[in-house]
Amino acid sequence: MVNNNRMVCNPETGICGDAGEEGMQMIDFSKPKKSVDLYYVTDPICSHCWAIEPQLRRFFEQYGDYFNVHTVMGGLLEKWDGGFADVKNGIAGPSDVAGHWREVGEQTRMPIDGSLWHDNPVASSYPPSRVFKVIQKYDENLAPVFLRRAREAVFAFNENIADENVLIKLVDNLNLDGEKIVKEAELPAGKQLLNEDLQLAGSLGVRGFPTIILVNEDNKGVKITGGRSLEYYINGLKQVLETEELQPKQQPTLPILLGKEKMLFSKEIEVMYDIEQKDVETFVEKELSDVKYESKELLGETYFAIT
Repeated sequence: MVNNNRMVCNPETGICGDAGEEGMQMIDFSKPKKSVDLYYVTDPICSHCWAIEPQLRRFFEQYGDYFNVHTVMGGLLEKWDGGFADVKNGIAGPSDVAGHWREVGEQTRMPIDGSLWHDNPVASSYPPSRVFKVIQKYDENLAPVFLRRAREAVFAFNENIADENVLIKLVDNLNLDGEKIVKEAELPAGKQLLNEDLQLAGSLGVRGFPTIILVNEDNKGVKITGGRSLEYYINGLKQVLETEELQPKQQPTLPILLGKEKMLFSKEIEVMYDIEQKDVETFVEKELSDVKYESKELLGETYFAIT
């Protein structure tokens, strides 16, 4: 039986100079060996997973040469049982999730609407999880893009990503055959792909999301549960690599990043480039002077999108 208590999000645990010596120098441009496996256990409707997108994006962009990422679906919500109630945590049904989602959005500034829990609740996170797994089978690079689009849809734009038509539209927008992939996800083979992830998550000892597990070549690792700061993930990587120094890559320029992501919220730009919220608009206008984009507001937060 699925543990629906995990739908409750706890706000308490939410969970770059010296130019060097003058003259000729030898510089090693070789990339570090990817000696670490990073397991990211998550779920499409995990609100704290949405909330840590700014930190994880920068971590992956700057330190990704050190590890191989394995995104694992954890199965947050299989279904709502008719008799389910969690009065202690304020959850007596789907509609009670809305307040928890809005709280996470307000505290982390990754906007969450959440009102769908009142009038069009997500019945299960398994359908989008299975679609992720089918896409991952065909194209590992497109799977995380789908996951991002699905999260934008459900958290920011209040779309029910358990709905077949919503899933088809999201997949179609990746230039894939949405109807075919969504149908495949509901076949026994599609369900088995998700079951394998659920078993892996269980073998890793994961009970809550997000969970990041870093494992080195000696099969020793660090488990990080809950939404954490960028520095927290960097320190975890240092620990499994048994080093005090890492060589991060330069952040991608904003035109490159936005070109890839298509849409970014202010908080994501702030975290990526170490700037204050009040300076974001000026920064974006300067960096995107040759790029066609639009800025809009959603739930009190600004987002920028390629046009």
